Amino acid sequence: MRQILVRTPAYLLLWVLLMGGLDHLAFGVATAALAAWCSVRLQAAGQPGLRALGLVAMAPRFLWQSLVAGVDVARRAFDPRLPLNPGLVVYRPQLPPGSARSLFTAYTSLLPGTVPCGDADGGVVYHCLDINQPIVDQLAAEEARLARAVRVEVPR
Repeated sequence: MRQILVRTPAYLLLWVLLMGGLDHLAFGVATAALAAWCSVRLQAAGQPGLRALGLVAMAPRFLWQSLVAGVDVARRAFDPRLPLNPGLVVYRPQLPPGSARSLFTAYTSLLPGTVPCGDADGGVVYHCLDINQPIVDQLAAEEARLARAVRVEVPR
C-alpha cells in the first residue's frame, strides 16, 4: 500500500504534464492510482525497488555525464589530434539480470565514449572510442552508484 501511495503522485504529475494542465483531474487521479497499483502488482518478486531520493541524487550526475559525453564525442569527431583507439570491452555487471541490469546499461550508455552494444558470456559488451581509458573501473563505480539507488547489493 505504501508503494501505491508513493507512486500515485508521480503518475499524477506525469498525467498533468501530458495533459498540459489540470483538465480532467478526477480522471487523472483515478488513472494514476490504477497505474500505481498495476506497477506494484506487476513488479516481479525480488526485483529491486527504486529509491526516489537515490534517483534524485543521481540526477545531477546523469545530466553532467550526458553533457560531458556529448562534448567529448563531438571533440573527438572534429579534432583529428585527439586520440582514438576504438575497440570492444566486456564488463561483467554484478547487478542481477532483469530490470536493474537493463537500467544500468541504459545509464552507462551516457559515459563519454562508451556504448553498450551486446552481451557476451554473462557480460555486457561496450564499444569504446578509446580502450586505453579505465572503462571497467568507471563502469564499476557507476554500477555501485546505481545499485544504491535501486536497493541492490553489489558484491565486490
